[in-house]
Amino acid sequence: MIGILRLGAIALLTAGLGFGAALAGPLEDAKATGLVGERIDGYLGVVDSSAPADVKRMVEQINAERQAKYAEVADKKGVPVKAVAQIAGEKLIGRAGSGEYVMGADGQWRRK
Repeated sequence: MIGILRLGAIALLTAGLGFGAALAGPLEDAKATGLVGERIDGYLGVVDSSAPADVKRMVEQINAERQAKYAEVADKKGVPVKAVAQIAGEKLIGRAGSGEYVMGADGQWRRK
């Protein structure tokens, strides 16, 4: 079952996730400046609590899109949403650029 789940998550990620295409530039900027980062649970997190409100709204919007996509994949595969999100999180952290923040399983932010 996990093998099928991993394959589905990889297919999802190879398709570019499709999250917030219009927000790709602002998201990359926010990551590059250390305002946001990828969490191990498959969602974005605000690294710097003083991030502007528009950055926080963007994170909320992208996370809502991710949750919907994870739910769609989970429903198709018959697995928990949390499992899909966690596999996606591992892949997204793996793709994070040098110097970007990622959150480990211990809940701590680290620069990659």
